[in-house]
Amino acid sequence: MKSTGSAKNRAPSAGGRRRRKALLLSLLPLLAFAGCGGNSPAASGCLSCHAGIEHVSATHRDCVACHGGDGKARVKEAAHRGMYGRNNPSAPEHWDKSCGSCHLYQLDRVKSNLMYTTTGMIRNIRLTWEGPEEGDYASRAGEAYDPAGRALQLKPVAELDHLSGELYRKFCSQCHVARESGEVYGASHASGCAACHFPYNDRATYRGDDATVRGRRPYAATHAMERLPGNEVCSRCHNRSGRIAYSYQGLNDGNNGLVPTRFGLPGPVLASGNRNLTRIAPDVHFAAGMDCIDCHTSRDLMGDGYAYRNMYLQTEIGCEDCHGGARPPRYREISGESDEALRESQGYRMQMRPGMKMILTAKGRPYSNVFYRDGAVWVLGKRSGRLFKSRVITGTPEHTVAGHGRMECYSCHSRTVVQCYGCHTSYDKTRSAMDYVKGVPTPGRFSEKEDYRTLYPFPLALNQRGRISTVTPGCQTFVSVVEPDGSVSKNEYVARFKGKQQLRFAPFYSHNTGKKAIGCGECHGNPAFLGFGQHVVSGRNIEGTMICEQSADKPLDGFLTLQEGRVRAYSAITREHSRPLNGTEVRRALAVNLCLVCHDKAADPIYRKELDHRALNDALHRRLIPAP
Repeated sequence: MKSTGSAKNRAPSAGGRRRRKALLLSLLPLLAFAGCGGNSPAASGCLSCHAGIEHVSATHRDCVACHGGDGKARVKEAAHRGMYGRNNPSAPEHWDKSCGSCHLYQLDRVKSNLMYTTTGMIRNIRLTWEGPEEGDYASRAGEAYDPAGRALQLKPVAELDHLSGELYRKFCSQCHVARESGEVYGASHASGCAACHFPYNDRATYRGDDATVRGRRPYAATHAMERLPGNEVCSRCHNRSGRIAYSYQGLNDGNNGLVPTRFGLPGPVLASGNRNLTRIAPDVHFAAGMDCIDCHTSRDLMGDGYAYRNMYLQTEIGCEDCHGGARPPRYREISGESDEALRESQGYRMQMRPGMKMILTAKGRPYSNVFYRDGAVWVLGKRSGRLFKSRVITGTPEHTVAGHGRMECYSCHSRTVVQCYGCHTSYDKTRSAMDYVKGVPTPGRFSEKEDYRTLYPFPLALNQRGRISTVTPGCQTFVSVVEPDGSVSKNEYVARFKGKQQLRFAPFYSHNTGKKAIGCGECHGNPAFLGFGQHVVSGRNIEGTMICEQSADKPLDGFLTLQEGRVRAYSAITREHSRPLNGTEVRRALAVNLCLVCHDKAADPIYRKELDHRALNDALHRRLIPAP
């Protein structure tokens, strides 16, 4: 048939209108949600059911590439066949085929990362509960490499058949990215990559716009990916033990009685485990507006590809990186287009550029958001885009005190240190509890109680780096075991360690620093800071006053005693190279108190040189100090 008019003016037939309408309706989901499968015809079937689902990101455009399945199928069962898990394709069971197919570099790092393997946690539980043992155990079996390049065969913690293995599987395994935790208010998270990049809300419930899964749990709060996790993501796990995520934000769980404080509800902040959080002074960095990831590098969080036995070995940052110490902060210029700072900063509000002078970490590797410019050190807020100027303290009088060369910065600048003393743990084999690693309930249920918790004063000891630092005496454990027949095989038992029965702990370190340091008289005049706990000084003795009924001759809240002028350490520290202060170190610290009576400022010139108490015999001091 010959046309009698232009196509523009020609009216479509009824059948043509129906076909156009059907085509438009089929395209609407693709047009509306182009960020998730919009450029992939294979995803059209997914969006026909999951209309409203949030964009993952601009670079993740294909549902099937991440989730697997059949995006062309129109029937649910067929579409879901071959999916990598029902709602989390990044779980370790699937991540080689999902996230790892594009992000192999990141995945290889995570597989050796302590947040995944938890080898350090498992090792320290074993040291604390069982004493030294052979073999490296991890959340899942696998091969890894230590920093020297030696292959390590990590055994599965499911095979660790004693109390410490049970404790890990029934308690500790809920926190870390090897397994999902979906039943803990305020602390649930996915497993694998989604643990950080698709965070849960407090109730682990999906609250997005996909009607097919809205309200379900455990699900991420939204289908949109968090490229740069916020503080609340870190808090999901780092709210126990050292409580570092809480103390950083100025929160403390010192009152666990669910005491109503507002509108008849517990609080003012309710946390996991029915804990009340109250307000304390926050960390100075948090108060300034900095996130956890503004200080911690991706290598701190995701690992660098090597397997470490303790977190202090994996953590690569230090206060001196930005603030200086004995030497000013170091930097290295970006010289190549493959520089990691260029690649990582692509997701920041401000990108790094070639020629920028990037500050180096304690391990000598560049930050991706800290740089030297115009004679100052600047920290870029990765999420906020704000710039923070870092004060460099190298050469200032307060930071060149003779004898302070081994001090960690936070030994003087911590505002508080969370301390929990006297952990009494019962393991009852007449009852069952969920084994989160094996996935089934098994005989044996743990319960615990504590004796005493405090924030200040806090003890100092030698840490793994051989430096004097604050310590959180985590889990000084007394263990009781009830056998299946109801008999008690262990009653407030303390395991042997280094040849004798003694309490020991694996310390954590404070994340509650302040701009103003504590006074010199605190450390040099109060033995509690040296590890003696609450005490009374009596002649040449320091006697503890906080006594545990299971340890009548030792203070509960300390790990040193002084008897006839002799310092005795009775509690061991399980981390390598760590120990309480020895007698010489205690005497030197207390001896400074003689000078502080008159010279009470750290900037006083006398502290630029080694103390010489013979100076008290010169003419000036003989006039000032009366003879005894």
